Amino acid sequence: MPQVNDRRAGLYAFDLSAVTWRKATASAGENNCVEIADLPDGGRAVRDSKNPERAALRFTASEWAAFRAGVLADEF
Repeated sequence: MPQVNDRRAGLYAFDLSAVTWRKATASAGENNCVEIADLPDGGRAVRDSKNPERAALRFTASEWAAFRAGVLADEF
């Protein structure tokens, strides 16, 4: 099983120019939200919709699952 640092390095090596970015449907077309893109092996990239040219944050599948579980559990 690869180490987390190896997986993270792979996420940052992945070219985001061809990914499909999506916003939450609750954003109603506003530019005040984040956009998310699927990455290999279940990872996710997240960027600011107001500044899409800035570097995106990238998360492994397990990091994203932990974040999502926290949001659903109202931990934030």
